[in-house]
Amino acid sequence: MHTAYVIVTVLAAAAWVGFSALSLLRRAEFVVGPLVEYGVPESWWTPLGLLKGAGALGLIVGLWVPAIGLAAAIGIVAYFLGAIVTIVRARAYGHVPFPLLYLVPVAVAAALGIAA
Repeated sequence: MHTAYVIVTVLAAAAWVGFSALSLLRRAEFVVGPLVEYGVPESWWTPLGLLKGAGALGLIVGLWVPAIGLAAAIGIVAYFLGAIVTIVRARAYGHVPFPLLYLVPVAVAAALGIAA
């Protein structure tokens, strides 16, 4: 169980959430285009990217300090639930699966961490 926890956590943090954070901080068009469509103010983009980056780092630190990892996972899940709400409010229903691609691996990592 511990090996699965480490693998899922590293992949969820580095490959998914970390990539998402860097993409937003670098203003990648595939990220900021939809944010404009959803009505997210540009002044929020850097703080949102930093929050995602902090969450990714928290997941990694959580491999050694489980309470931090759990807190980071809860924060990331809340972040992406907020993204889903934003997408639904913008009536861009076809985009709802995208935050789920980030939320689900983090939730699995948290569940494996609790079970380990």
